[in-house]
Amino acid sequence: MIRAENIVKTFNDQQVLKGISFTFEAGKNNLIIGRSGAGKTVLLKILVGLQTPSSGNVWYDDVNFSNLDKEGMRAIRMKIGMLFQGSALFDSLTVEQNIRFPLDMFTHNSPQQKLERVNYCLERVNLAGNNKKYPSELSGGMQKRVGIARAIVLQPQYLFCDEPNSGLDPKTAILIDELISSITEENNITTVINTHDMNSVMEIGDNICFLHEGRLEWSGSKNEVLSSDNENLQSFIFASPFLQRLRKSALKL
Repeated sequence: MIRAENIVKTFNDQQVLKGISFTFEAGKNNLIIGRSGAGKTVLLKILVGLQTPSSGNVWYDDVNFSNLDKEGMRAIRMKIGMLFQGSALFDSLTVEQNIRFPLDMFTHNSPQQKLERVNYCLERVNLAGNNKKYPSELSGGMQKRVGIARAIVLQPQYLFCDEPNSGLDPKTAILIDELISSITEENNITTVINTHDMNSVMEIGDNICFLHEGRLEWSGSKNEVLSSDNENLQSFIFASPFLQRLRKSALKL
């Protein structure tokens, strides 16, 4: 579990986050949604320690992450997996080397142990046998799956995904959602996903945090989002005519 406690962030006298409090649950797909400029990326960076809140605290289970020194933060970060927007793979490294990179950085495992873990992760994302390929030889969806494999190679307790479906076609995006969701459930990971993808919201949104102009405007699940009476959320979610029709149908039931 990760808990944001009254998080405020100010840049040059402009308050970007205005007292965000929210609990990101273990074993759940916790989605941060909202328009561009709502504060999603800033909140995500604060949660992983890339930025410091102006006030407020971030808790990882019973540890106050915001009050830790560098060594203490590093211990928590060892338990974090990160899937970056665009996958952020090293072009000059093979798939195997990309996935092995965190193991080389943070463990003293033998080469054989590292290879076994890499192969397990490749199998888990349905890319077994692609060890020696380079990122340029892979499709966008395959690159995302390599990114997921790298994110889980250290068996993290916490997984952060920044726009995991960015640049993907709808079919591939669904596969990525399903993969992240199944890994989350199987390993009881606290997964936090920053997304604009409304398909992700409706398919895997176990626990949704909607930000609007730096404030937490609404929270709930995918089963509650269609019937919400929050006007800002309605405007954001039901921007497309298809979703507007879907909502009207749900309200008639």
